[in-house]
Amino acid sequence: MQSQSGQSQAGQTQSGSHRRSFLFGLGSLSLIGAPAMTERAIAAPSDETVIDDFSDPQLVSALGTKWRGVSDRVMGGVSEAVIARKRIGGRESLHLTGDVRTENNGGFIQAALTLNESGLDASGFTGVRITARGNGESYSLHLRTPDTKRPWQSYRAQFVAAGAWQTLDLPFAAFTPYRIETPMDTARIRRLGLVAIGRPFRADLAVSRIVLYR
Repeated sequence: MQSQSGQSQAGQTQSGSHRRSFLFGLGSLSLIGAPAMTERAIAAPSDETVIDDFSDPQLVSALGTKWRGVSDRVMGGVSEAVIARKRIGGRESLHLTGDVRTENNGGFIQAALTLNESGLDASGFTGVRITARGNGESYSLHLRTPDTKRPWQSYRAQFVAAGAWQTLDLPFAAFTPYRIETPMDTARIRRLGLVAIGRPFRADLAVSRIVLYR
């Protein structure tokens, strides 16, 4: 199944500076002081809660919410996000593809998932574990809570999607707040986004598993 992002007339009327704020809120990537992620061997770890293993052909997560594609077209950009469920390297996966373009103050695409409208309680966990592969480019994972009231606010961590399947741990302590001073409340995580951003490039990211780990 594929999901295309739409355009927003309101987003097209924003000033260039507001557009950039909105862009980096939806899919910003910390380029300074990004903490290193911990790579792990692919296994079946215990003591974790599954967010999605992409077993549902309609891209409905294990939490009952559905993935959707979002791009900078919501604020006048021209990047295009395509998400689909595909079998890649023997694994059912979420596949995010598209050309990230920076015209019209744009420059991002993402696959977004609402975890819980009021906030999912992940306070008993250490972080998010993803199994991913891609084209060797840098991507990022973004989390939002009820405290991120403005569209440009988020908490984010960077990772590289290598050409072979890898399982990566992204501890909550490694997420950098963007345009918000409030520490991330892991008891109220509302939304998760897999993001390609910040420079013109071809995005090609596959993720076969996302879990909370202790």
